[in-house]
Amino acid sequence: MKVVRRVLEMKALARQWKKEGMKIGFVPTMGYLHDGHLSLVLESKKRADVTVVSIFVNPAQFGPNEDFKKYPRDLGKDSAYLEKGGVDCLFYPDAAEIYPPGYRTYVEVRGLQDRLCGKSRPGHFQGVATVVLKLFDIVGPDLAFFGAKDAQQVRIIGKMAADLDLNTEVVTCPIVREPDGLALSSRNAYLSPEERKAALVLSISLRWAERAISAGERDAVKVIAGIRAAIEAEPLARVDYVEAVDPVNLEPLAEIRGEALIALAVFIGSTRLIDNVRLYV
Repeated sequence: MKVVRRVLEMKALARQWKKEGMKIGFVPTMGYLHDGHLSLVLESKKRADVTVVSIFVNPAQFGPNEDFKKYPRDLGKDSAYLEKGGVDCLFYPDAAEIYPPGYRTYVEVRGLQDRLCGKSRPGHFQGVATVVLKLFDIVGPDLAFFGAKDAQQVRIIGKMAADLDLNTEVVTCPIVREPDGLALSSRNAYLSPEERKAALVLSISLRWAERAISAGERDAVKVIAGIRAAIEAEPLARVDYVEAVDPVNLEPLAEIRGEALIALAVFIGSTRLIDNVRLYV
């Protein structure tokens, strides 16, 4: 596995692959990798000739009181994990490579970035869209793979790619969960054993909602209230948001019919976790 630190070197390598007629698959990450990331790598290996994974903890998507400094990092473990997974190239730039002195340009996807997670994390999706656009330009991927757990992020990136006529297909891959239902996340590393057990309330409450809707419930207010009640019964949990939205425009739904996304963010102790379920009614 080739490890690249510089933007110009990554661009040159991508140009060479293109010249050789190779299809590039790309998995952007912030590191501290788990089997959810590996599922994206495996899908890339199925569909592309070369697979590039980036590790970059993007300062532009963290707020002033968020966990940028303590975000888990383990490059040695991640590198071994990627090499074992058959990744062709790891792009591991430092912040000055991505945001050199005097950097001033940012990307917005208006109408999508200020909902759901964007309400409680102002500027977050501006940082996400900016770094992803830069990474797409540097790596030049034909296909880019993202996990469905970050549903709002995937929608924003897909809309950005469409609006800017990018030559990258954004591919959404299923959520990967632990056997007990907890969605895999790098932030799960923050959880104590007691908090890890409490975190199951996210997936349990979403499964309750699926059952209620399968039984005929269509009132979004009642579904959201049921989810909130389940979460609030857990002493270590604090709801950030629970919403039922249209998966395309992310606007709230009064009635759950057709396609719907139920998304939530919950603090377990001091750790903020997200999860969702996509429904077809």
